[in-house]
Amino acid sequence: METGTAEALARWAWSYEPDADDLALADRSLRDTLAVTLAARGHEVAALAAALPEAARWASVGHVLDFDDVHVGSTSHVSVVAVAATLAARGDARAYLAGAGVMTRLGRLLGWPHYAAGWHATCTQGAPAAAVAAGVALGLPPERLAAAMALAVPSAGGVQRAFGTHGKALQVGFAAEAGVRAARLARAGATADPRALDAWLELVGGVRAGIGADPQDRPAVADGLAVKLHPCCYAMQRPIAAVRELRERHGGLDPADVVSIEVTTPGASMRPLIHDRPRTGLEARFSMPYAVATALLDRFPDFTSFTDAAVRRPEARRLAAATEIVRTPGGDGLLSGEVRLRLGLTDGGVLRTSLARPPGSPLRPPTPRDLAEKFAACGDDVPGLLDGVTWSSAPGLLASALRNPSQTLDTPVSAD
Repeated sequence: METGTAEALARWAWSYEPDADDLALADRSLRDTLAVTLAARGHEVAALAAALPEAARWASVGHVLDFDDVHVGSTSHVSVVAVAATLAARGDARAYLAGAGVMTRLGRLLGWPHYAAGWHATCTQGAPAAAVAAGVALGLPPERLAAAMALAVPSAGGVQRAFGTHGKALQVGFAAEAGVRAARLARAGATADPRALDAWLELVGGVRAGIGADPQDRPAVADGLAVKLHPCCYAMQRPIAAVRELRERHGGLDPADVVSIEVTTPGASMRPLIHDRPRTGLEARFSMPYAVATALLDRFPDFTSFTDAAVRRPEARRLAAATEIVRTPGGDGLLSGEVRLRLGLTDGGVLRTSLARPPGSPLRPPTPRDLAEKFAACGDDVPGLLDGVTWSSAPGLLASALRNPSQTLDTPVSAD
């Protein structure tokens, strides 16, 4: 009988041996994910998620600031899911790479049409991938890994309409926890038909081509991971970088002199940016007009740029209202084509710029300085906490940092 997708992926994950480049990626992913999780210690989602199991809590908090890494090819936040599941099962770099590798390979089968249909790919791909990460950490053989993926299928959901609300981060946490739960059930002997993964792929618009069981199918994460330099949706990193580069070329540019803004971008890159007139910091993380406004107003958009108060700035609202978005046809990803900006000035002048790849993307990888500055921005104590951190010490670090024993799901939490 033809090998199913779950069985092929399970054999790959079980037999894969990471090389030095894989391990370097895993180390960076661990530190980056820990940093953005620690940065959200005081967020209301950290309190809301305090009573959830470890994987759900860690992934929810790690994702809420939208500062975690991205696999551009599958339009998914790989590490926040794979790291949380790995650590909850007390795994190591190899378990993380197995989960991350499965997540990106599932993304290849689902393709851009899946994301464009409105699915939150981090969750749909994430639940089976988390099952693999946890399953490898628990020492499951291939047939049990395949069963774990099938057991995670009922939780492989999540939609983009949640963007800009607590639901986005929480549904990522649910996916990570579903995978860990599935792996533990598979270890306990729960049966499942691995072909459930193929049935699910067909239902959500995927295909069954291009996945093999060859352990030499490498690297673990094809095309690498993009590291965010600003705490907002990845689709906003490029326009922010374009405005910043424009400001560097015109050092005297005063935002008050900008009277009109035209953003021309492939329609695909606008897919997650569903809030043209954001009212909250969470909504602002998914707004093209606000991306341009904050890049003009703030030297380097950071956490302070995505608070409710920052969104309510009169000048931010004026610039957002002055922004016209021109969507060009086509595109099959958040970095399709390029973004082009046209700024009209009070004196009648016009400034133009364009950008294809933002800093932090795999083709413009973050420098050691970029990472150091990002980690420092996540908290004064974060660089010290990350110094010497390992896969075995990370669960204790998160458990200590996110401890809130008085919080239960019945305790109301006030939003900002």
